[in-house]
Order: sequence, then structure tokens, then C-alpha cells
Amino acid sequence: MDTHIWIWWLNGQDDLAENDRRRLDGLAENGTPPFLSAISLWEAQMLFRKGRLKLEMSFASWLAHASDPEVIRLLPLDVSTILALDKLPESFHGDPADRIIFSTARAYSIELMTEDKAMRRAKLV
Repeated sequence: MDTHIWIWWLNGQDDLAENDRRRLDGLAENGTPPFLSAISLWEAQMLFRKGRLKLEMSFASWLAHASDPEVIRLLPLDVSTILALDKLPESFHGDPADRIIFSTARAYSIELMTEDKAMRRAKLV
């Protein structure tokens, strides 16, 4: 899932569609948590640092919960992700983190849950 989906889901934000919330909850409850690119951890830290991620606890506590293996399955920035990244057209998306998230989904042949219009238009995942 994209970083914003992960944050919306864990923070109970209304931005996430109810059917998507139920789907993510079901995955976690069934012992098959959704996948998340490791770059999303950094994105969350940057959002928090810039004041765009508001939390009711410390960032360290939130991140420990948000990255727990029972909550998500963290996918690394690895060779297969970099090779998938190398295959993206330059025009695809200007945000490096979004390019990595998209390439991670492609490298692992998994569905990408996102509301990012540029990624959805690409129809490559």
C-alpha cells in the first residue's frame, strides 16, 4: 500500500474508503498483513517532522506499532525493486519515494493500494 493509505488506515482517518479499511483490517486479522515498502517509514518520518502527520503519541511509539509485523509486512529496498525502478519511464512520476513504492509493488507482483492519481493512471500495477 502507498504511504498515505497506511497512515489513513492506522490513524482511522476518514480519507480511507470504508471498504478499503475493512479489507486491510481483514488481512491483518487473518495473519496476512498488507505489504508496505520500507521507504514509507521514511516518508512518515518526513511528514511528522514537517507537521503534516499529527499523532496522539510520540512518533517513536507510533512507528513501533505501525511497523509491527502483525500490522504490516515490510518490503525492503532491494535489487529487484531497483531493477523494476530502472524500467519505469522517466515521465512516470516525479516523486522518488512514489517511484520506489510503485516499483516495489511491481517487483513483488502485488497490488498497489493508492489514491495517487499519477500511479493509478499508469495502470502498471
